[in-house]
Amino acid sequence: MTDETDDILNRLPARLKEARRAQGLSLEAVANLSGVSRSMVSQIERGESSPTISTLWNLTRALQVDFAGLLDAAPANDRIDVIRAAEAPTIDNMGEGCRIRILSPPEEAGHHEVYELIFAPGGALRSKPHTRGATEQLTIIEGSVTVTSGMAEKPLNLGDTARYAADVPHAIVASGGAARAFLIVKDA
Repeated sequence: MTDETDDILNRLPARLKEARRAQGLSLEAVANLSGVSRSMVSQIERGESSPTISTLWNLTRALQVDFAGLLDAAPANDRIDVIRAAEAPTIDNMGEGCRIRILSPPEEAGHHEVYELIFAPGGALRSKPHTRGATEQLTIIEGSVTVTSGMAEKPLNLGDTARYAADVPHAIVASGGAARAFLIVKDA
């Protein structure tokens, strides 16, 4: 083996464990998502077993990490992480006629979350109160919406930004046609 190969094998267990924790996943969850046994995932993370290329591929797909980037030696400040549009995780079952694209990294969940909201005509995203002190900032990039926070209600058009309490019942409803917006949730 070369020194470079040894270096990759030394970095791999920590990188896989870091990626799993960043996603907030248990060993069992990664096993279910990847088809790799829980014990094998654990052994790989502890550096007790070297994964085959096929196993490593299944793990990186389950963890939504770049295969090559996982092995890259470049320091974090000398790289740019990219999520291609087609690869961004989405949530389709939290609203009515609303697709949510998750743009923030998993480790930011609950602290500083960024989403793209894509509404069908008349689509809505109605939310229960988040944790005390949580706020949202919504910027409209297509169409128009009506935002409700507690008893307050405001219409928003293209380019408008609203900041409002998210620790009360709140909703975003497409006003008429389709709409798109960026949503930042702080301290959810």
